[in-house]
Amino acid sequence: MDRAELAGVLRTARSRLTPAEVGLAGGFRRQVPGLRREEVAQIAGLSVDYIVRLEQGRGPRPSEQVLHALTRALRVNDSDRDLIFRLAGGEPPQAGRIPMTIRPSVMRLLDRMADLPALVLSAKSDVLAWNPLAAALFGDFSVYPVGERNLLWQRFLGAGPGPTVTDTEASDAADCVGCLRTVQSRYPNDPGLSSLITELRSRSALFETLWLSGRSGRLRSRSATIAHPALGPLELDCEALVIPDADQTVIVYSAAAGSAAATALELLARPTTPHPSAAPR
Repeated sequence: MDRAELAGVLRTARSRLTPAEVGLAGGFRRQVPGLRREEVAQIAGLSVDYIVRLEQGRGPRPSEQVLHALTRALRVNDSDRDLIFRLAGGEPPQAGRIPMTIRPSVMRLLDRMADLPALVLSAKSDVLAWNPLAAALFGDFSVYPVGERNLLWQRFLGAGPGPTVTDTEASDAADCVGCLRTVQSRYPNDPGLSSLITELRSRSALFETLWLSGRSGRLRSRSATIAHPALGPLELDCEALVIPDADQTVIVYSAAAGSAAATALELLARPTTPHPSAAPR
């Protein structure tokens, strides 16, 4: 690990980003260009002290998960991402591994969706990025450790017993497990995927039962009921926009004009609307 060189590259990458590029207010007291360390830490889901130590060349060797989170937060291109991985003493993402870095063009698309909640998911349903309205709908995903920032992990291992599962929900759960089995066939050697499947199988009896059924599946557009703690259940259309060459999906939630759900989304866009602190089950 080349701590000094890594520190310089991280500081430079941070200085190139503007608050507007990551959906933050610029304010009037910025004395230096770029993002603040606190803002990078917030976006990446890391502590400010950790960012400070890395930028001062005295941090510990970052894990692969941390490097993915950090390079996504800094919105670096593939070449700079690979450089950061190598300077940190690791190997860049390899062929046969699930892509975890979002292209800048996809981030720009997410930024433009100001009036619709939107998420970017990896092939194994990691929440790689989200816009402010998605945080208002689901809660701030940055409160979770990186390993738990995954829709399937939250679905099967999230806190609380949850409501009684209906036939529709059971079918949807089976589809989710089938999607993961299909992903495993494409990335049989991805360590993050193997670790996720092992944890879900060992800790969730429902997941294990559905996994043993051997069913395949794929992510598709559908309708969904989202239980918001302040606004109640919201019936939303959920569109899955696939980015084929990155094997990632942009999930966009919307409602018909004039509907109660559309009115609720407008309320969520107002800063006075209470936001949940964590994503619902």
